[in-house]
Amino acid sequence: MSHYISLTDADRAAMLKAIGVEQIDDLFADVPAEVRFPEVQLPQPMSEMAIRRELAALSGANADAAKQSIFLGAGAYNHFVPSAVDQILRRAEFYTAYTPYQPEVSQGTLQAIFEYQSMICRLTGMDVANASHYDGGTALAEAAIMAVASLRGRRKVVVPPSVNPQYRAIIRTLLQGTEIEIVGDENPEATPAQLAAQLDSSTAALIVQSPDFFGALHDLRPLVEQAHAAGALLIHHFDPIALALFQTPGEARADIATAEGQPLGGGLGFGGPYLGIFTSSEKYMRKLPGRLTGATLDVDGKLAYVLTLRAREQDIRRETATSNICTNQALMALASTVYMALMGRQGLRKVAELCYHRAHYAAAQIATIPGFSVRGDGPFFKEFVVQCPQPVAQINARLLERGIVGGYDLAQDYPHLGDAMLLCVTEMNSREDIDALLDALRG
Repeated sequence: MSHYISLTDADRAAMLKAIGVEQIDDLFADVPAEVRFPEVQLPQPMSEMAIRRELAALSGANADAAKQSIFLGAGAYNHFVPSAVDQILRRAEFYTAYTPYQPEVSQGTLQAIFEYQSMICRLTGMDVANASHYDGGTALAEAAIMAVASLRGRRKVVVPPSVNPQYRAIIRTLLQGTEIEIVGDENPEATPAQLAAQLDSSTAALIVQSPDFFGALHDLRPLVEQAHAAGALLIHHFDPIALALFQTPGEARADIATAEGQPLGGGLGFGGPYLGIFTSSEKYMRKLPGRLTGATLDVDGKLAYVLTLRAREQDIRRETATSNICTNQALMALASTVYMALMGRQGLRKVAELCYHRAHYAAAQIATIPGFSVRGDGPFFKEFVVQCPQPVAQINARLLERGIVGGYDLAQDYPHLGDAMLLCVTEMNSREDIDALLDALRG
């Protein structure tokens, strides 16, 4: 064996003999011969300048968020990201997704987590926030597990159909094998209020998304009272931008609150990386997955940051763990921290106001176009459902020809709605963008 190549020819021969084949090519016998080991046709070498021109031409053929007018949301949102966010993320001392395994020697990382947790608590009105999860869907699944772990003898979690269908799929995937019962979304038209009336002594938690997947806002206080009256917890999944204008989970007295943190400086990036925000009331702090960072004074009286509480699942046997989280999205949590610090209270409120007013302008105008209508008459934030006169795929194809990315086709998850799309309007959609969308819908 050489220093750099772990296997010798003799090693390979012994391994092939052990599995009953003569040569490595025999391992690919099931692959059709015409596609096996294709000859790669590479162009001749080019200079750096020529390669840059070639790559620029290729990337210029792609559609991207900077050139298209985007009205697609459904869990990933086109919000403005200040340039300072990326500039700070790229500093060498921060450029990792991991927290250190000797955390107290990495005071900068711990301070960043402490600032993130503190800002998230101020934003949500909740008592504690952990150091983040992979994304909003996994955070919501972990919230369901935490609720069951917090209440003895209750193993049912109620999930309305208005919760993001992808998050409901993640919950079912992560909770399979746990004997936790997931109910509530069998009837696609069931409301959170109807489900809250059905809570019983076996229910651990009622999950409510507000704004929900259709963009509608819900008053959580009566739902919290009904959940608590049944001895269950209420889990609120929220949009962090909406909290600058509307009821926070802390004001509603939610027990656990989660969110997808991508709108807070995460940008759009082919499905990730995203950020799972996870908070709870102090009462359930010791069941919180992940870790908490605190501030203290060292032996010299200087400010220092420490891991204060951690239910580190990797420290215990797997079969006794209550969580699947063993690391966090430190880099994306830092991005949201920088974003919130740059925007401040007034900046976040301004972003939320722009989303709200532009979405309502778009909805009001679309409702006047023959053949189109806006579903629902309740309050909504930045997303709303539009009933269409044609299949959504046809409408979106027509919009794309004009450089417009249309709404989410709800027929994929809610076929009973027929030809309906979920449109999203953020601060990135100008009045001119919305008017162009209206013209395109008019045909």
